[in-house]
Amino acid sequence: MTEKVFIGCGAGFSGDRFDASIPIINEFKKKINAPKYLMFEVLAERTLAIAQQFRLKNPEEGYSPFLDSYISPILDDCLENNIKIISNIGAANPMGAAKRILKIAKKQNTKKPKIGVVLGDDLLEYMSNDEILNSPTMEGLDFSNNKITAANVYLGAQPIAEALEMGADIVIVGRTVDSALALGPLLYEFKWKENELNLIGSGTICGHLLECGAQVTGAYFADPGFKDVPNLANVGFPIAEVNQDGSFIITKPDGTGGLVSQATVTEQLLYETHDPSNYLVPDVTADMTSLTLENNGENRILVKGGRGKKSPEKLKATICCDNGFMGEAEISYAGPNALARAKLAGEVISERIQILGLQGQLRVEIIGAGSVHYSMDETSSYHLPENGDYRVRTSAIYPKKDQAQQMVDEVMSLYCCGPAAGGGGRGYVTPQSSTASILVNRDIVDPNIQIKII
Repeated sequence: MTEKVFIGCGAGFSGDRFDASIPIINEFKKKINAPKYLMFEVLAERTLAIAQQFRLKNPEEGYSPFLDSYISPILDDCLENNIKIISNIGAANPMGAAKRILKIAKKQNTKKPKIGVVLGDDLLEYMSNDEILNSPTMEGLDFSNNKITAANVYLGAQPIAEALEMGADIVIVGRTVDSALALGPLLYEFKWKENELNLIGSGTICGHLLECGAQVTGAYFADPGFKDVPNLANVGFPIAEVNQDGSFIITKPDGTGGLVSQATVTEQLLYETHDPSNYLVPDVTADMTSLTLENNGENRILVKGGRGKKSPEKLKATICCDNGFMGEAEISYAGPNALARAKLAGEVISERIQILGLQGQLRVEIIGAGSVHYSMDETSSYHLPENGDYRVRTSAIYPKKDQAQQMVDEVMSLYCCGPAAGGGGRGYVTPQSSTASILVNRDIVDPNIQIKII
């Protein structure tokens, strides 16, 4: 019977460091007989929406554009050392991702991997637009004049476990809940039963700690002089050593930078949990309120006490639709009286947009004067030096591309029509997608989940 499973996370978002998994693999090579898994979590809601747009343009695309960067350097090592790969790198086209990995294996002349592909998250393949729109809890998005481009439901860990049971070396999924990338291997290795909710809850919590990569090992945690982290440039990505009883140790590869402490683990535990007593995923409602975190050596935290309750009755899905075009433009002012000139530039743009009758969600901010919290009133920047270095950023979303371009052109006109000494102008127009969440019945989704081995 399996007593311990090792799971490392080589990416916490799309575009995360491409070489982060190599120290994990080197660490795993020391664990000759233990089950070892490498997960890549690279899929967010907007990442998936963008992937859907790529797939619409070319049916062969739609998987992560970074697939080669993550998989090519480590594929041979993983296959030779029995390190199984689990990833949502499939995005909008899991089958396309699997086929691409087979091409990489052929090109590298490594042995052909057995790839399990989990399908069924794409609601547009088996639900009508009306059924999607009539699902409960639609929020913040009016679809009446927009085209739905994507509708993906969050699947759980069980299909991943089933793919592993079928002998897969690599499991590729689309939209699953992030923690399932770790829970799936645990269900397979430990044979946890559906009614063993505390174990499944613990496995989910483990996956949640791993899913954001180096956030649990000191990255995004660091705050110099307050929360110091050593050698952040070489931060090690996390490894979980999971026991049959659901307890686990969070650590990182030897010789890497970063930090694993009670504080780093606590911060990641609370990340996006909303209610730590009811962390909802398709497999379970995880409860973190009885957890204990114990030091287990340098950069080793033992996590115990995870619990679980009945899984939610419905599954969450994310809906995306076209939402016009965003115009973004920037211009800089520096030197004597720069803040006043930057403010004047913002006022000119705001007035010009009104004169032109461009109706959009206009935002004007001064980077260097607060940008995140900045407003164009006098009190927001009274304490800032007038003789500084400021950059005016203007953005707005419009239904039509030419409207967004017109706004960008107005900012560029500040070169000769604005305050003195503006420079470094840049402008862009990009298509936009909006997202919202709905809840769908499990019985609609479950018959459509497929696991294919290629």
